Amino acid sequence: MDGHIARKYNLVTDFGKFMDPLADKLLVISALTCMIEMGLVASWMVIIIVARELTVSILRAIAAADGKVIAASGGGKLKTITQMIAIIVLLLGANFNNKLLVTIGDISILIATLLTLYSGWEYLYKNKELFMDSK
Repeated sequence: MDGHIARKYNLVTDFGKFMDPLADKLLVISALTCMIEMGLVASWMVIIIVARELTVSILRAIAAADGKVIAASGGGKLKTITQMIAIIVLLLGANFNNKLLVTIGDISILIATLLTLYSGWEYLYKNKELFMDSK
């Protein structure tokens, strides 16, 4: 939402391109970590999500050290939206003891985990030159 507003009013900055995805990552990881304890999410899914987020964050830091900014990709944005929807639906399902919402949330978090794997691969593939020796 905030990225959309920044683009609409031509307020996009390199700082925003870096910090917006980082804030999203912290929000999602915090929520999912709590949801493991609540028994709403499998720990292996959260491990995959956290590993991908750390990998992409390290990649962004390497790029930033070279004066480059890696903006969020379409796959990354879709992954984040799906993760947030899954979190909301799972919490609503648990709160209202609604089996349908919990099932939809379970499917959503599985899809989000698959999108996490895909978008992680997408970042690595599109930015592989950052890992290559430039000799």
